[in-house]
This record gives sequence, structure tokens and C-alpha cells, in this order.
Amino acid sequence: MAEKITLSVDALGGDDAPGVVLEGTAAALAEDPDLSIVLCGPREVVEPFAAAHERCVARPTTEEISMGEHPANAVRTKKDSSLVVGCRLVKEGEAQGFFSAGSTGACLAAATLVMGRVKGVARPALCTVLPAPAGPVVLCDVGANADCKPEYLLQFAQMASIYAREVVGVDAPKAGLLNIGSEEAKGSQFAQECHQLLSKELPNFAGNCEGDDVLTARFDVVVADGFTGNVCLKTIEGAVSVLFKALKGALTSSPVAKLGALAVKGSLSGLKSTLSAETYGGAPLLGVKGACIVGHGSSSPTAVKNGIHTAAKVVRGKVPELIAQAVAR
Repeated sequence: MAEKITLSVDALGGDDAPGVVLEGTAAALAEDPDLSIVLCGPREVVEPFAAAHERCVARPTTEEISMGEHPANAVRTKKDSSLVVGCRLVKEGEAQGFFSAGSTGACLAAATLVMGRVKGVARPALCTVLPAPAGPVVLCDVGANADCKPEYLLQFAQMASIYAREVVGVDAPKAGLLNIGSEEAKGSQFAQECHQLLSKELPNFAGNCEGDDVLTARFDVVVADGFTGNVCLKTIEGAVSVLFKALKGALTSSPVAKLGALAVKGSLSGLKSTLSAETYGGAPLLGVKGACIVGHGSSSPTAVKNGIHTAAKVVRGKVPELIAQAVAR
């Protein structure tokens, strides 16, 4: 039997909220009998859902943070928003983790300001599991910290390695530094300083990771500053999308091509599933006191369900506690 846990969920997070959030939450509750949810949002949305679903409690809120608002200002002024209340439930111990597909900036601000940082963590970092056919690859940071110091990347690597082991299931993750060459003297002055520090302080450091190595699973963890990591992530996501659109066009271009498409339909569906960002449902913010999973704004019900499952894995894997221990050492 899995550990019984409670997560808070932002009913208003996402482009198609609350519909997709409610559907994904219902699916997560059905698949995990040891999971309870505190659903945060307008009374008319959360109370009927909670009444119809066991292990769900409604937490009515009166405010909403939209995608276009200044993240930190919105978090400070809209204290009864579904996003802020969801984080506050974690701080107060009513929940152990939080999921939202709302504004990424607001999620980062609320998690940092309301839930709080793990003691010793200089900067919380966003990480994601890349859609790599060769095996899961954890990339960190993917946008929380555009300007970094080498010591930040050391902590990113420590935190992402714990996530890779406890949530993704990689027994002994190898970490690489995203760079323009494999030699230790390659890259900018910043990259070289990072390499020196990681080589000295990170036991599982395996060297520089070039761009064409990111998806080969040669490294289980790839660490970068948030600016570089975000560009890398968006480039991969865009390339996958363009590839599948082009492939679909080629396979439907003629009657003969359509017959061939039928023959490989099953294999292509499996490949698409492997490459889908919905598999994990969101990016964890590592380094805060509790699990915080940030879903994509365009999340489907499946992505919401998997994001909630990922938050549960972070809690059950005691990732925040392990990060605190690692940073203290």
C-alpha cells in the first residue's frame, strides 16, 4: 500500500480550466486510492466536484491570477487566489504538495514566497524530464533562473540527481553540464568555472554534455542555467512537433502512403507516447518546502492527471527532505 498523502490542486490553472483540471483530478483520484485532494477555486466549481468525489475537499477562493499579471505582485496582492491558497495549504501542513497549470511565473513566486525555500538552497530550480526515446533525461534548470552563478548549478545538479533517482527511477544518475564541447576547457568563462566546481564537488559528474548528446541518454541529468535550459527545452519540443506534423503530411500524401501509414500506425503511436511531454505532466520546482509541480498552460486532462501523480511521487520519495540533507552536507 502506498503512503496516504494530500495534495492541493489549482482548479483555475491552465488555458482550458476548470474543465480539464476537474477531469484530470478525477482520473488521478480513481487511479490512486491513497491520494486525497484539496481543490482550490471558485465555490461554484470546487464544491459540486468535491461532493461527487470521495477523498476530495473543496477550498473555495475568491480571486484568480491570470497569465498576463506580474507574478510577484499578483502573489502578494491576491492572497485568496486559488494558486496562493494552494501553496499556503502546503506551508500550513494541510497538504504535502501542490499542482497548477497556471502562470509559471506566479507558481514560482508563490512556491518560493509562500511555501518557502529549503534551508541552504540559493535558488529553487525548474526541471523537466525530456521526451528522449533512449531513456528519460532530466534537464535542470529550464527557466526559473536566467542569471546564475556556478554554485547555483552545483545545487541544480544535486537536486536534479535526487529527482532522477527517487521519481524517475534512475539508480545511479550521471550528470552532465550543457556546453558547446566535451572538453573541460570548452565554453564561456562561466561554463568553465561550472565545470571546475562540478568536477570537484559533485560525485556523479560525468563531464560536459553537447547539444547532440542531450537526447541520447548518455547523461541522466543535464544541468544548465535557466536561460540556456529553457532554449534547449523549447527547441526540442518544437522539433518534435514539426517532425510529427511533417511525418503526418508525408503519410497522408497519397493513397499508397495512407496504406503504409496503417501498417506503422501502432509503432508511431507508441513513439509519440514516448516523446510526449504529458507523460510526467509538469515540471517540478526543486528546492522549496514541499512538492510543487507546474503544468503547461495547454495541459490536457491526461497531463493534469500525470502532473498530480508526479507531485505524489515527489512527496512519497521525500525529495524535499533529501534535497535538504544534500545541501546541508
